[in-house]
Amino acid sequence: MADSITITDNRTGNSVEVPIVDGGVDAKEWSKLLPGVWFFDPSFGATASTSSAITELDGDNGILRYRGYPIEQLAEKSTYLEVAYLLLHGELPTPAQYEAWKYDITHHTFIHEQLRKRFMEGFHYDAHPMGMFVSTLGALSTLYPEAKDVENPANRMKQIVRLVAKSPTIAACCYRFSQGLPFVYPDNSASFPANFLNMMWRIGSDYEIDPTLARAMDVLFMLHADHEQNCGTTAMRVIGSAHADPYSSAAGAAAGLYGPRHGGANEQVIRMLTDIGSYDRVDEAVARAKSGEFRIFGFGHRVYKNYDPRATIIKKIAYEVFEVTGKNPLLDIALKLEEVALSDDYFISRRLYPNVDFYSGLIYQAMGFPIEMFTVLFGIPRITGWLAHWDEMLSQDQRISRPRQLYIGEGVRDYVPIDGRS
Repeated sequence: MADSITITDNRTGNSVEVPIVDGGVDAKEWSKLLPGVWFFDPSFGATASTSSAITELDGDNGILRYRGYPIEQLAEKSTYLEVAYLLLHGELPTPAQYEAWKYDITHHTFIHEQLRKRFMEGFHYDAHPMGMFVSTLGALSTLYPEAKDVENPANRMKQIVRLVAKSPTIAACCYRFSQGLPFVYPDNSASFPANFLNMMWRIGSDYEIDPTLARAMDVLFMLHADHEQNCGTTAMRVIGSAHADPYSSAAGAAAGLYGPRHGGANEQVIRMLTDIGSYDRVDEAVARAKSGEFRIFGFGHRVYKNYDPRATIIKKIAYEVFEVTGKNPLLDIALKLEEVALSDDYFISRRLYPNVDFYSGLIYQAMGFPIEMFTVLFGIPRITGWLAHWDEMLSQDQRISRPRQLYIGEGVRDYVPIDGRS
């Protein structure tokens, strides 16, 4: 075979030729030659746990495509709800399909009053919004027990619509509760991003959504909708492989996103820029980073070894937002830091380029979102990606996830009664 790998077991001299298909090799073929010998790959950095037709990510070349469509084209021409339809259904919707999809989402945005009054209002007054978000996603499973019938595609889609529609409502409710503000009901006459902003910020009857800010929110939702097999998505697939309902699975995925190594990166960027403090201290911060005394966030990515294509889009959006909100005072520090990094061999040789988190936090902060809401804002659109992977995994009839381990503990030992132990 031209595209194959041959492995030889030096203990026996036996060999096996394994074809390379779609950039991967079938572990079952390797196992025929090496039964009981496992590949040791902590964090799954070199392991493909599944095959997927949803998102193509080429980190070496800075490429991100949803169902084959470049993220740059979608961010310029599309909407979040259209992208959500694309991720979930595999194709861009026709006009009739899009209108029906918008109608379904719009008319499922309300959350049960008992969930809000009895459950969400039971949190401590200073509960973290993301902790509330994670918990409320899981609590939804108690309201929709039919969601457990995950083998029914029509039933799965009903739950998917509910989750996509209700996630912004839950997110806004988490924020309003944390601020001691009254809940704002969804507005079925508003667009998806405008409705979310209205639920976040409305006080009184004269609040109007700036279309530039609504569009910026829509683009940010598109950029964060999916990103292949990251921590949260992998959690969604692993939990879903046990045929857990989508609400419980999404809660698990959101819990992964809650971690500062995953969804909290843009929050760390804001804290870093605040620590640097001024334009004049950027060079000092870079020097400290090189010596290991200071950590610079927002550069480099586990997958991207080139410029994150989302960062280019989001930088342009940032300037449009600042025209409305006024310039974020941290912007000059960020621009100087980017300029220094892109011309410094320390960053270039390590292929550390700005990623999506570098500018998204600046936008969120300029729009008035507190830092505690940043990860929740990430979670709203990522639910669509999680659900697309959950539905695809069930359609593939994937077996329950069950990785192997290499045991490194004690050998066999005989039990010693407690009075005989020293």
